[in-house]
Amino acid sequence: MARILAIDYGGKRTGLAVTDPMQIIATGLSTIDSKELIPYLKKYFVTESVELIIIGLPKNWDESDTHGTPLVEAAIKKLKKEFPLIALKTVDERYTSKMAKDAMLQMGMKKKDRRIKGNVDIIAATIILQEYLQSIQ
Repeated sequence: MARILAIDYGGKRTGLAVTDPMQIIATGLSTIDSKELIPYLKKYFVTESVELIIIGLPKNWDESDTHGTPLVEAAIKKLKKEFPLIALKTVDERYTSKMAKDAMLQMGMKKKDRRIKGNVDIIAATIILQEYLQSIQ
């Protein structure tokens, strides 16, 4: 089986998480500059087989767009253009950053490490992926 890749896309940074080849465990992969997403994925796809990309789509409680929604929609267009053979799904990402911050507290992460925004992004991507895996079981 091929992996599933999750993306927590942001204006500055993007968190990435992947499953193992059996699609059982979600693991944080990396945090990268958002402008480097496509080049990073091109290199990653050379060495790893990915059958599905899931990307968090930010929405408000009333389903209206947030300030981040247009950024994510633009990234989705680029991903579909660059990787047309890989399926792409959007998932609800409401509260994943808050959940990531809570998880860092529960893990006992030091305050200075919790302040590194890239840590939040990679954990948020992992949460998005884990929730997706639970939804398909």
